Formats: sequence, C-alpha cells, structure tokens
Amino acid sequence: MVVNTPMDARDVDRAVREAVELLTPHTGADWTVAAGQLTWSCWETAAHVAHDLLAYAGQVASGAPDGYLPVDYQARETARPDQLLQLITGAGRLLSTALDAADPSLRAWHWGPTDPTGFAAMGTAETLLHTHDIAQGLGLGWRPAAEPCARVLARLFPDAPAGDPASVLLWQTGRGDLPGHQPVTSWVWKAALT
Repeated sequence: MVVNTPMDARDVDRAVREAVELLTPHTGADWTVAAGQLTWSCWETAAHVAHDLLAYAGQVASGAPDGYLPVDYQARETARPDQLLQLITGAGRLLSTALDAADPSLRAWHWGPTDPTGFAAMGTAETLLHTHDIAQGLGLGWRPAAEPCARVLARLFPDAPAGDPASVLLWQTGRGDLPGHQPVTSWVWKAALT
C-alpha cells in the first residue's frame, strides 16, 4: 500500500468514480431510506457529498485564507438519484481540477490553514465514507478499499491505531467497531496544518 505519497486529485477522482459506478445501478431504489447509521436519507447523504466536494473546490480555487466562502451549495429537492450522482461527478471533477491547479504551498481555510493534500484527503474521505453509508442504506455489501483508506488515515487521522485500513477508518468515524477499542462517538479529522 502506498501511503507515503501526498494525496492529490487522482485520489478524489478514484473515490468519485468508484462511488458512481457502485451506486448507478441502484438509482431506481428508494433513496429516502436512512443512509446506514446516519439520520440523513441516502438522497440527503449524496447531496451532502456533492456539497462538500463543491465547497472544497471553492476553498482551494479561491485560497480563502481565514474562513469559508459566503456561499452554500445545495442540490434541488427535485433532483433524482441519478442526477445527484451527476452532481457528485461534476463536483469531484471541479475539486480535482482545483487541486491540480493549486500550488503545493497554497493554504485555504478548513478549521485552519489546510494544504491541497488535506483537501484531497477530505474529498476522498467524504466520498468513501458516505458511499459506505448510502450502500448500507440500499442494502449493498460494500466497504471502501484498503489503499485509499490507508491514505486517508495517514493524512487525516495520523494517530489512528493499526489494523485493516477500512475497518480503522470506519471505526475512527463512528461507523463500526474495532477489536480492543471503545466505540467512537465523537471525532474530528486533522486537515489543517499547524
């Protein structure tokens, strides 16, 4: 597993592609059901992924130094699941384009000054974790692959315990149990550089 290289646009692209490929055959299912353990529906969770990918792209493209841009990105309530997947695809592409164009020294706000690798890790994590949530809600037996989970853990959760990367990432974000560890009920990732 390659975890010693910085996360970048390719990580985001892979996560988005995998999410869309997994979920596209299931756009006719009931997306009003809860997404895994979340209180959000599968529809709301997919809209949230698109929102975050767009928001991260805006932060990176603008280099917003000390706060979030004064805009909110919302999917229309009439959007069908297939359209939400199009939004995720477009938003992911905007983030990866912004990441490709960003100077490595760029710092933009996300609870502090965050570099492009942090935004790539967050975009990847949001996509992987919420794809897992939606897959659970739709009754799909899917878990994120070990390699991207290991990369996300290395960048966003540097103090995470050893173990299967997917299991550790799911546990670290309150989505599963990890033998020998108490359940996580509150968590924050460390994207900002201090």
